Amino acid sequence: MKLVFDNDLSPRLSAAVADLYPDSVHVRALALQRAPDDDVWEYAREHGYVIVSKDSDFHQRSLVEGFPPKIVWIQRGNCTTAAIIELLRRSGRAILDFEQDEVASFLILE
Repeated sequence: MKLVFDNDLSPRLSAAVADLYPDSVHVRALALQRAPDDDVWEYAREHGYVIVSKDSDFHQRSLVEGFPPKIVWIQRGNCTTAAIIELLRRSGRAILDFEQDEVASFLILE
């Protein structure tokens, strides 16, 4: 599974969860850290990534446009990177099931 982490998340996440989500990257590694959401969306769609973000914009877009790409929306306020890593690890089965779901366009993690 390939996740692309949005700018609102730490660039350290991709390495921290690489054992569960190989080939995952942060937008910074793709030189998309200053790109508009449209560019991130299109890159994820073209390259088979699931977008992970704390920003509701991607979630709202998925409601209108559907998928691909699929969206994992992390609904947590200010929290540490360690808390996000723990959430992604704890939610591993749900994320994998979501990726394979033929109708779901987003997954909310709290």
